[in-house]
Amino acid sequence: MSLHGKAKGTKLEKITEMMAQGEANGTMMYYALARLAKEQGLDDVAKEFVVLANQEAVHAGFFATLNGKVPNNFWNFVRGVMAAEYSGETTVKNYADKFRAEGLADAADELEIFAKQEGHHGVALKKMLEKHSPESLDTTGKKIYVCGCCGFEYVGDIENEGEDFVCPVCGMAKKVFKLKQ
Repeated sequence: MSLHGKAKGTKLEKITEMMAQGEANGTMMYYALARLAKEQGLDDVAKEFVVLANQEAVHAGFFATLNGKVPNNFWNFVRGVMAAEYSGETTVKNYADKFRAEGLADAADELEIFAKQEGHHGVALKKMLEKHSPESLDTTGKKIYVCGCCGFEYVGDIENEGEDFVCPVCGMAKKVFKLKQ
């Protein structure tokens, strides 16, 4: 039995949303602590913080599933995320350039690695789609709206979404989406 969306529309929805966000924040916090511990030569502590971060990420995914944050039939959603990952490569590379211009070469070097990883995420998602849902890649004759912030692509008529619709990747309002085709 799937837990997808079981808390959505119930008195548990707000609590579940709060828990998902708390766990996502915990993931970020533990990875930051791991990085700082590693910088201080505390490799054993850094490894433990990574374990905790990974557990927090699993918890965040659990709560997001309970609230139906991604569709149960997820392949079209994954196609939109693939586009965001591809565009993320350019976005993060641009940030790297800005950090470099401010004299933060070490941060810029790492951001350039992250940019390549973002592009790789797009490639990995495309391979999954080609193998498991190639029809999701065919957008012939369909409207595509692109999030102006992260590059997520919404396939269909976004006008059919309510005014409270936000980008499922970055949380920006519907008004930032622009028609691509």
